[in-house]
Amino acid sequence: MSVDAITVRKIASLARIAVTDAEVEALVPELNNILDWVEQLGGVDTTGVEPMASVIPNRQRLRDDVVTDGGIRDKVLANAPQAEHGFFAVPKVIE
Repeated sequence: MSVDAITVRKIASLARIAVTDAEVEALVPELNNILDWVEQLGGVDTTGVEPMASVIPNRQRLRDDVVTDGGIRDKVLANAPQAEHGFFAVPKVIE
């Protein structure tokens, strides 16, 4: 697959990028080189290669999913302008 100047202008239009004629001529070989490289990658034999999300093995260290109240209610309520019965107190809003 290769691109020409018309295709580059269409891609630029779709991407909402303004390009001059000189830039279009410079982009044609660059995009063709990228597409050639992608085609080369398609020819690589990946049989037996496990899919991965990272090049280094990462293991997540998970904690137990336990519901708690956080144990810092008094510290949190210290920031409240007004607190009642261990909760934030807000003014009643009714129109």
